[in-house]
This record gives sequence, structure tokens and C-alpha cells, in this order.
Amino acid sequence: MTNTDPTFTHFDSSGQAHMVDVGNKAETHRIAIATGKIGMLPGTLKLILQGDAKKGDVLGIARIAAIQASKRTAELIPLCHPIPLTKVAVEFTVIEADVQIQCTVTAETYGKTGVEMEALTAVNVGLLTIYDMCKAADRGMVISDVKLLEKYGGKSGDWVAG
Repeated sequence: MTNTDPTFTHFDSSGQAHMVDVGNKAETHRIAIATGKIGMLPGTLKLILQGDAKKGDVLGIARIAAIQASKRTAELIPLCHPIPLTKVAVEFTVIEADVQIQCTVTAETYGKTGVEMEALTAVNVGLLTIYDMCKAADRGMVISDVKLLEKYGGKSGDWVAG
């Protein structure tokens, strides 16, 4: 990972935390795509796929939780701006060979700041919801590989993970 601009934007010149001023930034179409995985026992994955989990439709509930979390990111991350999201899409992919479920979230807005945090928050909460709904069967589930895959729009331009 390389950073061509090593400054942290959430600190002022005296080192105090502040919310970044986006007032003079142009409103552009902004997109962020994030992903993460949750690994589990084969029996847990089977319960999810068969719809036999005691708490109900695990992936359906996790999808709603992820969307809801994206809309509340500014309440959870102290210096995030509240963003009017125009779209949040949540996709779950079963990776049977690795006994994992991958969550991928695409968040979009037309605004003055990006939606990376909304996408990342949604992924984390979607995966945590799977954990919560299945923990009675498998407390050893592991959430991993949460990361930003792509971001588009804004002053810093497009970025795709290498």
C-alpha cells in the first residue's frame, strides 16, 4: 500500500481532530465497492443455505442490516459526514470450497464526499449479522478480508485495489 499524500485530513494544523470541510467541493457521482468474508463450519453453512437457522433467513436479514448500517454510518464513525445515499446494493456469494460467505456492497451518492465508509460499514454489519444469527451453532466463525475494492468520483479520482 502506497500513499502519495501522507497527510491525515481529519486533523487540523495543531493536531486536533475535526470534521473535514467539504463545503467547497463539487457534487459528483460517487461510488464505493467493499467486500469481506465470514468463514464457518460446514454444518453452519449448510444450515444457512437450507434456511434452517433458528432465527430465520440469515442472508435476507443480513442484507437488510447491511443496508441499514450504511445509512447510519455517520452515527457510528465520529467524523463521517451524513450522506444521502442514492443506492446500496448488497450481494452475498457462497464460496463452498472455502466454507465462506462473501459480502460485497456497492454504495452510491451524488455529493461532496465519498461513500467508502458507508460501503465498509455495511460489509462489517452484514457479516456481523450472519455471526449473530448463527453463533448458537458456531461461535468460531471468522470475519476476514474486509477491504475497499474500488471507489469512483470526487477530487482524488478513481481508485481500484491492486
